[in-house]
Amino acid sequence: MIHSYRHRLGLAEGADAYADVEAQLAALPPISVPTITLDGTADGNFPASDGSHDAHLFAGWREHRKVPHAGHHLPAEAPRAFADAILAVAETPGDGAGTP
Repeated sequence: MIHSYRHRLGLAEGADAYADVEAQLAALPPISVPTITLDGTADGNFPASDGSHDAHLFAGWREHRKVPHAGHHLPAEAPRAFADAILAVAETPGDGAGTP
């Protein structure tokens, strides 16, 4: 478990057994659907950010939100904020642009 966190933070190499899977995931195209990314401001493992670190993974409209008083299990810790984000991208206008 500790190695998983170290790897996700870029502090340790991934397991050799998963090198092929990591390469396949890295080669996937950017996410093009409307997206809202969320960070909990009380996450002791992964501090909330402005979302710019992962911005390269998205080609379509994207908004990043910080959720106060929540960690990294947002559906359980901040269900309203989590649901609001889902509803915001699900109720896109009918202009064909895919932009909320």
